[in-house]
Amino acid sequence: MTEPDAIAALDRQFGIPGLAAVSAGHGGLPRVLISSPHAAGEMYLHGGHVTSWTPTGARDTLYCSPNAVWHDGLAIRGGVPICFPWFGNNAAIPAAPAHGFVRTKAWSLQSVEHYGNDVVVSMFSDSTDDTRKWWRFDFHLVCRATFGEQLKLELIVTNTDSAPFSFEEALHAYFALGDVQAAAVRGLDGTRYIDKVDHFTEKTQSGDIRISSETDRIYLNTQHDLDLIDPVLSRPITICKQNSATTVVWNPWADKSAAMSDLGPGQWKKFLCVETANIGASDVHLGPGESHTMAARVICE
Repeated sequence: MTEPDAIAALDRQFGIPGLAAVSAGHGGLPRVLISSPHAAGEMYLHGGHVTSWTPTGARDTLYCSPNAVWHDGLAIRGGVPICFPWFGNNAAIPAAPAHGFVRTKAWSLQSVEHYGNDVVVSMFSDSTDDTRKWWRFDFHLVCRATFGEQLKLELIVTNTDSAPFSFEEALHAYFALGDVQAAAVRGLDGTRYIDKVDHFTEKTQSGDIRISSETDRIYLNTQHDLDLIDPVLSRPITICKQNSATTVVWNPWADKSAAMSDLGPGQWKKFLCVETANIGASDVHLGPGESHTMAARVICE
């Protein structure tokens, strides 16, 4: 079956007239397009990747780079990439892909459902011979995205192996901003964090987070709600977490943005990553047959 035929078959199986359709997106990659009374959205099978959530009457809450590359084997720059089973570089295997391997592989569509005015899209990814080259364990991974007045993302990991394993995970969300230099993250005052830009030094946050240079921080023991304040676009974004003990805040700033071909000069001003995660000392341990769900809920008012 050719790719257009396969996409058409998925639409016949999973599409909901007037609410959700499977179609070819950028690079011909299959995606689910959502158009409900409360929100429009987009989720790609490539990486199980949510790339858009636009509440009715508002701007898109998520940022996607205009220079993003939409191709098998490469990560999409923007939206909400999924990092699993490690975050950042794999120290034990330097050649391994950064942030794990699931964000660059094709996932499978599990279901598209609607509950009231919400549309719920579930996609899954299983271990394969290719994933076992980097990580020997068997797993089943589901990303469930609920598109409505709020955006809810659930990452569900099941250990289908005969041995226990540990993993890191992150919902690497890029939030669209009018100007990152005018924005602030509220809710982490007094929180300890690891400053990756400053030689992984451990520090304590004082007041709101303001972005005035390259920023790459891992905030520790954070489980409460966060507010992303955007005075330029005049919209507060609230991020609520469940079963997540770490928060990552990232912006590459000018030089790194310009050097990244899938980002480019000036793009750093337009987003801030605030990531729901379990990494480092907060990695997750699962025995055979056990499951773990990490969730993030985004409210834009």
